[in-house]
Parts: sequence; structure tokens; C-alpha cells
Amino acid sequence: MKKFLLVFIFTGVLLVGCAQEKEEGISGEVKVAGSSTVYPITMAMAEEFNKLYPNIVVSVQSTGTGGGFKNFFIPGYVDINDASRKIKPEELEAAKKNGIEPIEFLIAYDALTVIVNPENDWVDCLSFEELRKIWGPEATGKITKWSDVNPEWPNEDLQLYGPTSASGTFDFFTEVVIGKEDAHRKDYHGTEEDNTIIQAVARDKYAMGYLGLAYYLENKDKVKAVKIKNPETGACVEPSIENARSGEYPLTRPLYIYVNKESLKKPAVREFVKFYLENLDSGIIEEIGYVPVDKKIKEENLRKFEEALKELGIE
Repeated sequence: MKKFLLVFIFTGVLLVGCAQEKEEGISGEVKVAGSSTVYPITMAMAEEFNKLYPNIVVSVQSTGTGGGFKNFFIPGYVDINDASRKIKPEELEAAKKNGIEPIEFLIAYDALTVIVNPENDWVDCLSFEELRKIWGPEATGKITKWSDVNPEWPNEDLQLYGPTSASGTFDFFTEVVIGKEDAHRKDYHGTEEDNTIIQAVARDKYAMGYLGLAYYLENKDKVKAVKIKNPETGACVEPSIENARSGEYPLTRPLYIYVNKESLKKPAVREFVKFYLENLDSGIIEEIGYVPVDKKIKEENLRKFEEALKELGIE
């Protein structure tokens, strides 16, 4: 992900010279866990933020959305949880019971991408029905070869790679594509490392996987994206920033960060969240491979942030 860390925000660069001396007095640590999809956005934001606040350490862990909520955010070990889905009611309840009040900020949109090996010349477009046949729970132990999906496809073992059930990507895929929460075949290779999915599909002609658009765009020379048939129009649509923005791509999804309200009392966390929200339209999100929110959403986020500070007695 070296590319993600080389993104520059022009205004931020201009501010470094005059602001660094001013901000060197602010120190501390910001702890973030959660979604592997949102991870590159938060890492890039942290990289730019550190140019203005060199004494603040921003540590980011890629744990999966659900893993982040369960193991880090709800117990109070981190200040922010990256999420590729909304927080679930049971997670919100558990957080509140533990004295954690999550503040939700919509920060971008992603086009979930199904990938195959570049040598795969028999699959160009998949329908939701075909995806359900491959990935649904009924496929476990039964749909094991490409020819089991379509008799015209190779009689070769189907190798499948995807996120684990701790991932927001897994949650979105099962709910939107398969149509039921947690409904997913069991016999596949699950991982929270998106680059592992890329590597596995890149080396196996008969492999398939799914992950966030940014990871595909970073590895277009190694894997091939499959077009997805829009259930409403019947058109085969490729995953791209443009098609996600227009709404034509049927696997477009929202991305979030959840901030522990109490953590905003810490100057380091407060400044990082403010920087993050102010730079949603700076170009960094689009450069990584996601769709930035519009001006209205950005302003709503900043209003929500200011209201939280007022409620905490911070002006």
C-alpha cells in the first residue's frame, strides 16, 4: 500500500511551514482499529495529519469491522473504529453498556469488487444469481468446480478467497448479494488481509475473490475485475469510481468511521477527527480508489462533530 502513503493534500502541504511550529505543543496518541477497506483512507489521513502534528502518533490496525467493534472499540481500547458497514444494534447496545457512545461519520463510498485471475477467459460478467450459487451457504461441499456453476465453464476446482465473518465486507456481501445476514458458504479461504486475497487469485487461474475497490485498483496488473449485472437494468457494469458515484454499479456501499465521543476530550483525537472530516473532499479519498462524499454530507459531519464538542463542554 505504498501508493496510499504518498498522497499529498495541496493545502496541507502549504500549511506545514506555518503550522508546524504552532502545533508541536500538541502530543498524544490516536488509536484506530476496524475495517481493512477503510484502513488505507485512515492511513493516508494519518500521514497528512502528521505533517501538521508531528508529535501525535496515529496507530491504525486492520482488524475487520466486526473484529474492531468487538475486540477494540466496545471494550474502550481504541478511539475510532473504521467500518465498511453501519454499526449493528447489538454492537451499539454493548458499546453503550460499556460507557462508549459512538458517533457515526459517513466518509466515502466503495465499489465492492469480485476478482479472478487474468487468465480466466470464461467469466466476464456475473449476475447476483450466479454469485449466490457460488458463495451462498447451499454451495458448501456441492459447488466445488467451475462447471458446477455453468457446464460450459472448465471442469476445474473452484478456489475461493474472501474476508472472514468479522469483516464488514463479508456482512455487506452476504446481506446484499446472498440476501441474508451471515449466509455464506463455509468452505472457502477466509482472511482479513486483502493483499492475501490479491496474491492468491493472482497465482491461481481458477481462483476467485472479493474485496474493496482500492485494493483491486492498486493491483490491476495482477488480477481481473468481473463486471456485475445490475438487477434493475440488466447491464453488466464494471467496478469503478465513476460507476459507484453514478449508482450504476450494484455493489456500491457506504464507508464510515465511528468515534468514541468521550475520546474527543483528548486534544490529539479531537484534532485528528477534525482534520479527517475537513479533508473528505481534498482528493485523497478519490486518489486511493473510493468515492468521496458530497459537500452536504461533509457539512453534516462537521456539524455533528461541533455538536459533540459542545455537549462535552469543549469550545
